[in-house]
Amino acid sequence: MHASSPRLDTRHDAPAHPIFEGNVPIVDRREHDAGAERDALAAALLATPASIAPKYFYDATGCALFARICELPEYYPTRTEAAIFERFREEIVGAAGTGKQLIDLGAADCAKGAAWLPWLAPVRYVAVDIAGDALAEALPRVARAHPDLEVQGVLTDFTRGLDLRRELAGASATWFYPGSSIGNFSPSEALQFLQSIRGHCEDDGDSGLLIGVDTKKDAERLRAAYDDAAGVTAAFNRNILLHVNRVLGTAFAPVGFAHVARYNQAAGRVEMHLEARAPQTVRIDLEAVEIEGQLADGTTYKYWTFNGQVPGPFYRVRVGDTIEVHMKNLTNSTMAHSVDFHAVTGPGGGAVEIQG
Repeated sequence: MHASSPRLDTRHDAPAHPIFEGNVPIVDRREHDAGAERDALAAALLATPASIAPKYFYDATGCALFARICELPEYYPTRTEAAIFERFREEIVGAAGTGKQLIDLGAADCAKGAAWLPWLAPVRYVAVDIAGDALAEALPRVARAHPDLEVQGVLTDFTRGLDLRRELAGASATWFYPGSSIGNFSPSEALQFLQSIRGHCEDDGDSGLLIGVDTKKDAERLRAAYDDAAGVTAAFNRNILLHVNRVLGTAFAPVGFAHVARYNQAAGRVEMHLEARAPQTVRIDLEAVEIEGQLADGTTYKYWTFNGQVPGPFYRVRVGDTIEVHMKNLTNSTMAHSVDFHAVTGPGGGAVEIQG
């Protein structure tokens, strides 16, 4: 499986949930439909090829591991970017202008954005990220260091669409996207995302985007940057499975997967894969749900489903995997339910064993 970005939805406009961390307002615009999130994640895992959206990298452990990655000797982008900023700082300030709002996309610990505050002298700093814990820790620190600066956070998955017009209130802004995750997008998704930023910039005519994009490198140098000798990137990649377990109730064992970093020459990007090292134990939870249907003449009848659907859910495993099925029959069911597994030993294809 590999990490990929979900489809963009520029219509997405989740209701705001204000949070205050150390007197710094953080607006939560993330989707809070747990069922929809589980369905989307499960669908991506069942697709060919299987994938996991990059947002699942960034739980508290993932954020900490990524901070360590940025300090690794193999991970050159951080040092290269810092050198560019140091060498061309005056030119960047001249192009971006001062006294605007600074919109820090993918702010994380806010270190990069905060380093530019003395130079860009913004009237307002807005940190945007999907990782709530990271912003909650970083923004009060920024506010204490700059007591005269208005500081705000926005929690959102901007890969699903970006609309910060309520936060910007029509004022000019510098959009700051250094070390960008633009590579997580497909070309069409990247175009949509950049067009959405352009739309914000056109609202006042004096805004712009400062973005960092890596150039093509030797394949071995890229591989080393994403598969370091210390194994930090491997731990970062495997940790995503623990996040998936919490969302889906799955039982992925990270130790059973190998971290594989590949440079896709055609796409011009590095891809991180997780490949099963050995047969896995796959748990399947089935719930028999009885539903009442109605024929054209008004006659009603009761039929049963697995997990509320007909046909039941589809599961794909590999030869050699062990399947562990947990069957639940609701207490309000009027019939006994079971599953007939073809090619399974036991009475009724195993049905007697799980009669519920």
